[in-house]
Amino acid sequence: MPTAPGSPVPILLSSYYLDLGGSERQLTETALGLDRSQFSPHVAVFREQGIRLEQLRRAGIPIYEIGVRSFRRPHLLRCAWNFRQYLRTHRIVIAHSFDVPLNIFTVPVARASGVPVVLSSQRASRELAPGWQWKALRLTDRLVNGVVVNCLAMRDHMRAEGVPGDRIHLCYNSIDIDRFSPLPAEGAALRLRECGGGAGPLIGIVCGLRPEKGVDTLLKAFALLRPSHPETRLLIVGSGPTAPELRRLAAALDLNGVCRFEPVTKAPEQWLRAIDIFVQPSRSEALSNSLMEAMACGCAVVASRVGGNPELVDDGDTGLLFPAGEEHALAARLRELIADSGLRARLAQSARRQVSARFSPTAGLASMSSIYRSALTRCHAGPFAAGKQEVYR
Repeated sequence: MPTAPGSPVPILLSSYYLDLGGSERQLTETALGLDRSQFSPHVAVFREQGIRLEQLRRAGIPIYEIGVRSFRRPHLLRCAWNFRQYLRTHRIVIAHSFDVPLNIFTVPVARASGVPVVLSSQRASRELAPGWQWKALRLTDRLVNGVVVNCLAMRDHMRAEGVPGDRIHLCYNSIDIDRFSPLPAEGAALRLRECGGGAGPLIGIVCGLRPEKGVDTLLKAFALLRPSHPETRLLIVGSGPTAPELRRLAAALDLNGVCRFEPVTKAPEQWLRAIDIFVQPSRSEALSNSLMEAMACGCAVVASRVGGNPELVDDGDTGLLFPAGEEHALAARLRELIADSGLRARLAQSARRQVSARFSPTAGLASMSSIYRSALTRCHAGPFAAGKQEVYR
């Protein structure tokens, strides 16, 4: 069944669901922003849920629920067969999965279905994946035309996994600089009202509460500050499996009353605008959306020296870095910023300029579109190829 000359290329983007995560956001921005004269986007999800569904529906983008609930259930084969039929019925030419579960599912099914271009994504260290998933991902590396990564650290990680360099494609995350912007003059009043009334700078983090995020390091560092800086306050915004443990640690460190926990929110910018010093203490990280958002919102940032953090934070210019897991080093960096409001302002201004210049949605979309066009040319499929190729024969 040939791809009609001159018609948009049918492309399918897939993720677990369409909620608040960075992968889901990049998928949504890509689907909405692709040039419809060149690409006809479809979206596939394991579960049809999440805040981004309605946005895609309003744009007229078809959404297919795969229906997988577990890789260990018998219905997996039926879901794979139905998905194969969808790919063939809609003549999908590019299938691009955006997260680990869909890498494992989409890649082999798309390849077996005859999809000409199959791409996966790697947006976090594979050390975080269970052992069986790591092995499965290594198998998908052999099946794909390319792997899309979101920072240089992930590119190096995939090279170490044995993926040839010419099959690794870099596309940085993007950020809506208009949405994530500094708070106007009433910001101080918001901070005092919402965060406990501390007279000193508000230190904070917005992230998923998982072990690799290192929020325990932040709590310990903040406790070290308290004797010399009793006016400071700490704000932790997020939800996740380590939330109960972190609350217990805060109590054990005698931080009740000066440390506030808030659940995950659809509008993180409202909290980021109230934070003076944003901390990203991750033990493992790719390119952090939360860190980018904080920089765009005018926070002075401190980040651990891991993964993609140093690609965002130039130490002493757009923020400060510290060795991951070392609360004394983090406390020392925080003291620098607490003591010097001029330094905080300079770092914040430089950080916002950087994310505005390098990580705009326009730049991200152009990069992803280029990856798709290049992949089509390489496999001689679609309108970007020198010749013609029939697919789904």
